[in-house]
Formats: sequence, structure tokens, C-alpha cells
Amino acid sequence: MGSNLNKPALQLNIALQHITEKAGELIVQSPVYRSSPWGVSDQPEFANQVILLQTSFSPFELLQCLQKIEHTMGRERIVKWGSRIIDIDILYYGKSIITNPALKVPHPELSNRRFTLVPLCAIAPAFIHPVWNVSNQTILQRCTDEGHVEEI
Repeated sequence: MGSNLNKPALQLNIALQHITEKAGELIVQSPVYRSSPWGVSDQPEFANQVILLQTSFSPFELLQCLQKIEHTMGRERIVKWGSRIIDIDILYYGKSIITNPALKVPHPELSNRRFTLVPLCAIAPAFIHPVWNVSNQTILQRCTDEGHVEEI
């Protein structure tokens, strides 16, 4: 999850509350990290967090639920990679590999985003990427993104 508007760390807490009420059981959550913007640099820093969720939803049902939460929280998709009140992505869905126009899992940009990999490795460093067959920790070590990421 990520936010850089309206008290970003608070927005992550609100999103987490919605997710646990509507999408499934929280298993573990990473610390919250402050990170430099990625993709569009002229915007405020982000707060990012990764969670592990147990859900009875299918991947597409989960996506719909998360998008509804984003909409409820005021998410507007105006500029790609621009400022946002909340962004909730599905990084993995177990060991599933999904290549659908509406949903790609594992997340296709995972290896390029230090702001995602650092919190992901805080909760699941040894998880093996089902396509690349390497751990999240290895993906982070190979990541060329030099963006600043620090625990808040």
C-alpha cells in the first residue's frame, strides 16, 4: 500500500482497517516506510507498507474489493504514478501466476521498486517468486532502483 496525500501514514492505517473488515484476516504487516516518489519525481514523499492477508476471495474478487476500498477512500486516477491518497496493489497471490489485462500477479513492477521490496522483505524475505524462482531478498539485492526508503 502507498499514500502521499492527507497524512499518508494515517491513510495506510485507514486502508488497513478497511482491508481487515472487508477482504480478509491480517497475518502480518511490515513497518511503515517513507520513500522518495517513483515514476513522477515532482510530488511529496510516500508512506508505504506491505501486508500479508489471508482471504477467501479469488484474486479477481480481491482486486475488486481493494479497488472499492481505494474509491471509498477518495482515490482518483488522474496521473499515472502521481500523487494519491491510497494505492493498494496485489504483489503476490500465494504461488499463483496470473496474466490477465485486469490483473497481473506477481506484480510486474516488483523488481523495479525498492519502496515495495524493502517492506516486503521485512515480512517475507525468503518467499520465492513463482516465476523467477528467487527469494524476495535476492530480488531486493538485485534491484537497481536507488530511491530512498527508510522506516518511519
